Amino acid sequence: MTIRWKQALLAPLLALFCLAAAAQVPQPPEVAARSYLLLDVSANQVLAARDPDAPVEPASLTKLMTGYLVFDALKARKITLQQTLPVSTRAWKMPGSRMFIDPKMQVPVEDLIKGMIVQSGNDATVALAEGVGGTVEHFVELMNQQAKALGMKNTGYKNPEGLAAPGHTTTARDLGILSTRLLQDFPEYLDFYKIQKYRYQGTPTANDTNRNLLLFRDPTVDGLKTGHTAAAGYCLIATAKRDFPNLQGRRLLAIVLGASSETARANEAQKLLNWGYTAFEGLKLFDGNQAVLAPHIWKGTADAVKLGQPQPIVLSVPAGSSSRIKTQVARPDPLVAPIAKGQQVGTLKILSGDQVLREVPLVALEGVEQAGVFGRAWDSIRLWIK
Repeated sequence: MTIRWKQALLAPLLALFCLAAAAQVPQPPEVAARSYLLLDVSANQVLAARDPDAPVEPASLTKLMTGYLVFDALKARKITLQQTLPVSTRAWKMPGSRMFIDPKMQVPVEDLIKGMIVQSGNDATVALAEGVGGTVEHFVELMNQQAKALGMKNTGYKNPEGLAAPGHTTTARDLGILSTRLLQDFPEYLDFYKIQKYRYQGTPTANDTNRNLLLFRDPTVDGLKTGHTAAAGYCLIATAKRDFPNLQGRRLLAIVLGASSETARANEAQKLLNWGYTAFEGLKLFDGNQAVLAPHIWKGTADAVKLGQPQPIVLSVPAGSSSRIKTQVARPDPLVAPIAKGQQVGTLKILSGDQVLREVPLVALEGVEQAGVFGRAWDSIRLWIK
């Protein structure tokens, strides 16, 4: 999956060029921001972008990577949601957005996560970084290691909270990689990002509202994160999930960087989401683990091997052009056992007319072991005759 995500995110212009050759590509709306990217997460496909590789300061969008590492630690049972963490003097004295915790408190991890996401608390973020990494400095090393592992080639982290620092930069494309992997790898923790209001007991009531205005405007929006510094401008990564007759739970992700105000970033992200849902339609060609085909296999313990993808195969095409879509399969023939589960055996070509839009690897959904001596000998004879 990592390679597949990276390939799609690193070559959006090629995908759009292919679509243009087959059908008129819808022109995106004017977006009042320094850079932006609109991604169809369900189809793993970039729908529109402007300056997606321009370096930008991520501001509090940095906290998406902090969240990724915290969720990874939870998944690995290195920490628990109920576990309490101390509040260091360093965390307590953090400038900028705060949860308003202090060194007299022992705060549950779950509350620190809410403070980091809903209130964008820099104090909560540092407390989590120290709890997971031991020190902020070591946690930042982990952030950069994870960015490299995810394929975020133009991102460098200097802190876990997003305050401006030399070299603390990213791009819209890298934020798309991080956001999609966050959605993919930790679905059990995504509800944190749609919380509208939260405050920790004993802290100011006026500091309880999520700054993502789309959570209050659009019921299909369920995340993700806002950011703002003087240098970065107003930034927002917004994601929505909407149901359509031909595709349930179609998810889009809008990244808007460097808008002029809190309202502007929300308006521009909403504009992109609405445009993406209306200008493009999502087609689910095959379900996850559904056999695209089951060709005969020789010298094996089974007569056939099912080929497909563990995840649904979905394509986003300009509205009204779905009737032109067709598929072709390229694979070796004959297929000879053994074949391991997950081994790539062929390629599914998705075409519009004669234009190839995408090539999807087909893997063995089940392994087929080699047959016994007699079975292999018999199939050798049959193959020779064939």
